[in-house]
Amino acid sequence: MSAGFILVVDDEPAICDLICTGLEMAGYQTRKAANGQIALQMIINEQPDLVVLDWMMPMMSGPELTTRLKREERTKDIPVILLTARSEEEDKIKGLECGADDYVTKPFSPRELNARVKAVLRRSAASSSDQLSIGALSCHPDEQLCRIDGTVITMGPKEYKLLEFFMRHPNRVFSREQLLDKVWGGNVYIDERTVDVHIRRLRKAISINDHERLIQTVRGSGYRFSAE
Repeated sequence: MSAGFILVVDDEPAICDLICTGLEMAGYQTRKAANGQIALQMIINEQPDLVVLDWMMPMMSGPELTTRLKREERTKDIPVILLTARSEEEDKIKGLECGADDYVTKPFSPRELNARVKAVLRRSAASSSDQLSIGALSCHPDEQLCRIDGTVITMGPKEYKLLEFFMRHPNRVFSREQLLDKVWGGNVYIDERTVDVHIRRLRKAISINDHERLIQTVRGSGYRFSAE
């Protein structure tokens, strides 16, 4: 999906249309969803660049959907802007604590929302492209590749995702089940031993100058990426 694809979620069609029109005039592509359950499937399947989400909706509220998105590895990095008529400080804190990246109080102008969208997308792009480095080993999320001493290392997409996940969470032990959930996604049903196969491939890929030793097997528990 091209950059600038925004999903607008609101159970009031008139408000949805108004928001989408303003965003499209600013150059963004938009899609609409009438409730949180429809939005959840669209977000998983289509991976929008940002979600503009109403607080009060049937079946699943904005904060509930935001919490679910931020809990899932596949959707946790998708920024969310909550829209609400609630203006109390306590409500704003609740919205941000559930994982929302920004909070816009109704009524608002299209110009204000567009400015918030632009700022959140800029922050998201900056954070997602940060290089991860441990010694001579580096991951480059913006390029989806790994380097050792500046040399690009050839590996499969799952091996890259495993390595990036490990480098974002160094020195922690993860079971095979946790790695399947975090890297493959919670709705994928495959044998846990698949993780072992990809770990072997990853170790082989980064074996230059003994970097494979960074991925440690913790007997009876799973795997750990050592940053030392």
